[in-house]
Amino acid sequence: MAVRQALGRGLQLGRALLLRFTAKPGPTYGWGRPERPGPAAGWGRGERPGQAAGPGAEPRRLGLGLPGRYRFFRQSVAGLAARLQRQFVGRPRGGAGPCGRAVFLAFGLGLGLIEEKQAEGRRAASACEEIQAVFTQKNKPLPDPLDARRWQGFRLEEYLIGKSIGKGCSAAVYEATMPVLPQNQQVAGSIGLLPGRGPEIIPREEEQAPPAPAFPLAIKMMWNISAGSSSEAIFSTMSQELVPASRVALAGEYGAVAHRRSKGGPKQLAAHPNVIRVFRAFTSSVPLLPGALLDYPDVLPPRLHPEGLGHGRTLFLVMKNYSCTLRQYLRGNSPSPRLATVMTLQLLEGVAHLVQQGVAHRDLKSDNVLVEPDADGCPWLVITDFGCCLADERVGLQLPFTSWYVDRGGNGCLMAPEVSTACPGPRAVIDYSKADAWAVGALAYEIFGLPNPFYGQGRAHLESRSYQEAQLPALPESVPPEVRQLVRSLLQRDASKRPSARVAANLLHLSLWGERTLALKDLKPDKMIGWLLQQSAATLLANRLAEKNCVETRMKMLFLANLEYEALSQAALLLCSWRAAL
Repeated sequence: MAVRQALGRGLQLGRALLLRFTAKPGPTYGWGRPERPGPAAGWGRGERPGQAAGPGAEPRRLGLGLPGRYRFFRQSVAGLAARLQRQFVGRPRGGAGPCGRAVFLAFGLGLGLIEEKQAEGRRAASACEEIQAVFTQKNKPLPDPLDARRWQGFRLEEYLIGKSIGKGCSAAVYEATMPVLPQNQQVAGSIGLLPGRGPEIIPREEEQAPPAPAFPLAIKMMWNISAGSSSEAIFSTMSQELVPASRVALAGEYGAVAHRRSKGGPKQLAAHPNVIRVFRAFTSSVPLLPGALLDYPDVLPPRLHPEGLGHGRTLFLVMKNYSCTLRQYLRGNSPSPRLATVMTLQLLEGVAHLVQQGVAHRDLKSDNVLVEPDADGCPWLVITDFGCCLADERVGLQLPFTSWYVDRGGNGCLMAPEVSTACPGPRAVIDYSKADAWAVGALAYEIFGLPNPFYGQGRAHLESRSYQEAQLPALPESVPPEVRQLVRSLLQRDASKRPSARVAANLLHLSLWGERTLALKDLKPDKMIGWLLQQSAATLLANRLAEKNCVETRMKMLFLANLEYEALSQAALLLCSWRAAL
């Protein structure tokens, strides 16, 4: 304690002396001998000590708050510490008393300790960057299943469309494939789906003589009521649906219209394993697909249904066909606490990617998350349906809320408090940077086997506008304590106290793979880097073996590919504080 107090007192006195001596104008610098300032002192070209930065600038005065333009103080802490220590050793013996030497020594040692901490942080950050570079190459997007037909697939006539997968409030989704085999072409010809013939009415499945082939693709047909019938108007009105589209998806005959958008138009989302990828996007005449007259007759064009209100053309999106939605998966499966944690982690990884790209989904719910089980039955989750997303390059995640007519997004039940309670005004802004993370916290209840507290009616029903954090139901005791704490943290009303999606994802990664290594009270950067290197070697080995398609191995690779020291440190400190409080 005495040493700490001495160093603290030395820092205070040393700072006072530093302010006193460096305020003197003229060429004399240092303590005890003249020294001409050079590059190490940080002066710019053509500047001298005491010279103002430019016309009208304030004279160089050193006060308690140092403006950033004083370049002398931009030199590194390491250089300043070394300089003080050299001056202490090299001073003439009669130049200062023991008290003065002790002050300079304490000041130099204090800065040396600070520099050592900074050096550890720089080493850790550099190691994280190197690990990230390795795994970024390993986490390349999955190949486009239509890549072999790179410049095809932009016409509806090229697809064989099967049964309905589902429908929402703005679109219907059908299973589909491209008939490339002879038997598939025979089927396609029998139902009018070969190139050059537009599908009008597709017979029922029982009327099809040949057996239907597998359907690896899904086609989403948007309902066009107000967008008009021109391709350019359709792409402009439904541009949010194109946010997860690949470059090739917009390279077709109709997709080329999308490239003529204004500079401030919607963003194009980079590929991510936990976000849906649109392989093809095009406009075409609306066909009468199976179940259309029963499921959505009002949005059909009048030529297909006399009372229909839809236009003759609309937007079609071609994607991968997934097994089921998250809601459907949870109806028939009860994942273990560890598996549920991995599923929640995947949602956080997807949301973190969206935030990093400046996109807010704004409609996260279990119906908008697709699931594909791996060989062992472990589910892989993908965020889909970007029709309500905020992806404007001009505003980013800060939406000006000037009136009640501004669209705040869909799914009011899972709308974060800062969004649902926002009031419009001339300078009002809604910050969506942590809104999707809040929705993941609400979905975690469904994943861990409990009813979503923000759905339904009655006493158990909570509203994001008015709920109190004490009203949140407790997760099962079988759920790890740090995961329970994280879910409650994600559902904090105050967005400034809520962890970001990246920090939350890192915390779950550390909780799953860190074991006891990171459960230390004094977590040092070198210790963390050692653990990261071990995980990197193990993940690379697992990736080369039969575990390549294992969900946990893929999640480890994703974690290492997005490694950032600052976010990882925040998650580690948060995790350690929670474990210490238990």
